[in-house]
Amino acid sequence: MTNDNITLFQKLGLSEQKAKETAKNKKLAAQLEHVIKVTGLLDADECDRAVGTLLYTLASTISGDAAVHLDFLAKEVATKQLLTTDQIAAAIKYAGDHAEIVRADYEKAAGVANRAASGIVITEEDVKASVAAYIAENKQAIEEERYRCLGPTLSKLRKLEALRWANAGLIKSELEAQLAALLGPKDERDAPKKKEKKPKAAPATTITKMATTSAETELADTLTAATSNALFFEGELSRLHKPGGNKQLHPSTMEAHLKATGGQVVTRFPPEPNGYLHIGHAKSININFGYAKAHNGICYLRYDDTNPEAEEEEYFIKIREAVEWLGFTPYKITYSSDYFERLYQLAIDLVKRDKAYVCHCTPEQIHEHRGGDAKGPRTACSHRNRPIEESLVEFTKMHDGFYAEGEAVLRMKMNLEDGNPQFWDLIAYRILDTPHHRTGSEWRIYPTYDYTHCLVDSFENITHSLCTLEFRQSRESYYWLCDALEVYKPVQWEFGRLDVTNTVLSKRKLRKLVEAGVVDGWDDPRLYTLPAIRRRGVPPEAVNAFVREVGVTTANTTIEVSKLDYHIRALLNERARRVMAVLKPLRVVITNLADDYCREVVVPNIPRKPEAGEHTVPFTKHLWIDADDFKEQDTPGYYRLAPGKSVGLLHANAIITCTNVCKHPETGAIEAIECVLEPETAKKPKAFIQWVAKSEAHQSPVKAHTIAMYGSLFKHSNPMDKNAVPDGWMSDINPHSLENIEGALLETGFRSLVHDWYKEQPDKEALCFETCRFQFVRIGFFCLDKHTTLRVDEHGVPQLEGVIVNRTVGLKEDAGKAE
Repeated sequence: MTNDNITLFQKLGLSEQKAKETAKNKKLAAQLEHVIKVTGLLDADECDRAVGTLLYTLASTISGDAAVHLDFLAKEVATKQLLTTDQIAAAIKYAGDHAEIVRADYEKAAGVANRAASGIVITEEDVKASVAAYIAENKQAIEEERYRCLGPTLSKLRKLEALRWANAGLIKSELEAQLAALLGPKDERDAPKKKEKKPKAAPATTITKMATTSAETELADTLTAATSNALFFEGELSRLHKPGGNKQLHPSTMEAHLKATGGQVVTRFPPEPNGYLHIGHAKSININFGYAKAHNGICYLRYDDTNPEAEEEEYFIKIREAVEWLGFTPYKITYSSDYFERLYQLAIDLVKRDKAYVCHCTPEQIHEHRGGDAKGPRTACSHRNRPIEESLVEFTKMHDGFYAEGEAVLRMKMNLEDGNPQFWDLIAYRILDTPHHRTGSEWRIYPTYDYTHCLVDSFENITHSLCTLEFRQSRESYYWLCDALEVYKPVQWEFGRLDVTNTVLSKRKLRKLVEAGVVDGWDDPRLYTLPAIRRRGVPPEAVNAFVREVGVTTANTTIEVSKLDYHIRALLNERARRVMAVLKPLRVVITNLADDYCREVVVPNIPRKPEAGEHTVPFTKHLWIDADDFKEQDTPGYYRLAPGKSVGLLHANAIITCTNVCKHPETGAIEAIECVLEPETAKKPKAFIQWVAKSEAHQSPVKAHTIAMYGSLFKHSNPMDKNAVPDGWMSDINPHSLENIEGALLETGFRSLVHDWYKEQPDKEALCFETCRFQFVRIGFFCLDKHTTLRVDEHGVPQLEGVIVNRTVGLKEDAGKAE
């Protein structure tokens, strides 16, 4: 990291903090510095901030084959041919797919053609016409599905070429308006359909019943926990007010609120889009969406996008995906920036009421007036009692760009004598010369969280503002601001934050892990961000069961991660197909079988579940077992293969005995073992192992590129414990948290498993690889990784070219398994 780079990156419009973070990332820093040189901005006095932001987006997101076209794309941004992050994403995709840039094709793909200086010209009338045409073409299906078609229809509309570059919010609002005109208001036909429970078939034998009851009970427990509404009707949550029960300054305010909501419960999940959501957020999502659903209410997904310096488009997308992945559908997706003008007008009103003033103190002076490090008495600054008209003029000057960053803020005139720091004249507006991802450069002043949060809750008629305990002190200032402006006042209620063992969840620490290269991005499966958990193949029901089982209390809790693992296993044990795999292949030759011997073995997809189907695998003279299932020197209590010992081969009705060990003449390394197939009358061995046969006719084995054996990222359950980890949490990194195994061999059933999974994928252009889940017998539960390469042949059959597999969770610990 160099000071020159930091200064250079700030020239693009990056904040000092962002510039420092970028300079620390050697790869990104080099790429961004190259982009600046290519575009001729190295010697420029300044850079258009919008262009600078887009150049940063380009440098930080380009990868793979598109990187050879970096210079071209950088110049496209600098000359304002590419004006939005969506266009950059499309341009990168085109560049990655084409060795040479064909100008006409590129312009069409990236939305450069037929544009005006302000971007792609798609008018409101264009959107109306396209939506109307689609509805007319699909009228019968829409009338049958009614409002259930909203989500799928919106997705299809956004894929239309005519609407590709249209504003997504405009498409959604127009679709909702036209659906309302066609279908009328929602009624009982739009309620979710209840699934009829099918009676369970009686088990065939007592043994089967005993074997399945435990697994089925665990599955039922997990599914019940994932959907249970009990937590919303017990404890503190059961005592929350009903809509209309929260007292207002004026009765007319509540009358207007109830008229707007119809007496419904209204909640919201309001993340700040400055990072990925983690498992702690899953609790908040479940509480906010779950509480509303349990009371037949609605829940907003609202992005608290008031800090353009920290927000990136990627985070908006990943937050929405995480909410939807957990199974929740927002009533509406809104943004705090939707209300910037309204918030600004209320700030003027607050000044007129003598409840706010413009302050020119530095952050250090404000800190001292609040008592400083010594926590002494609070004192008013010289600007606190300036005339109202003077503050109005100063606030207008802030808005109009008269002041630079840090030269003026708007502060709320609260109560400096109050013991609660949230009353010490909080800042309502500050100046930021950073373009906003939605409003561009329209605003130079941005409202703070303390000012925005309660007012947007008020605008959206939130009945229950449910948040975590760190906002407890903010409750009084929340109420103060609503009453100061005489607007509708929701009720804020706090619940305990959820932490889990063996990880860290703070965005600052997660960012440090990512930037230091300890993990491979925010979705590295060793992390507990929701995208990381998803990539690891964890079913969303397991996460919901985990956070709901913990319950809702007013104390922060730290839960053993093993409880999450329990729910993962409960689901996958009953759902995941079984596949035999040898991670460390050891060749076996069965010497008393003919060279051309081949028998097809029937293997159940899931044991004791005939309805799950079956598949066949070849059994031949040449096969592989796992090297861990063989010992050259036998030991007491060891029951697997060794010279002179026998072992069973799973599903094959075969017992083999080792007769010889073949070694390399020079190195002495074991190259193969020779065995004989025992007669069917042979004594049943104590151990059965997995195997994979060699058969060219069956294209066996299937070769895996990489098996990623993910484990705990930290050595201790609490890496923040200074007694256990005196050198700090970064010193607690487990160097063995990931083992990448190459050369593993899989049975042919894996091919049919992937084929069946592929057929069920609704969007073949955006495959959700993590939903292809399976168990490697005797090893653990796994899923396909997003980097897996599939080639679809002319018959629509996926061909495995680069199989990359992630371990989701190990099997239950078995005391006897080691031997």
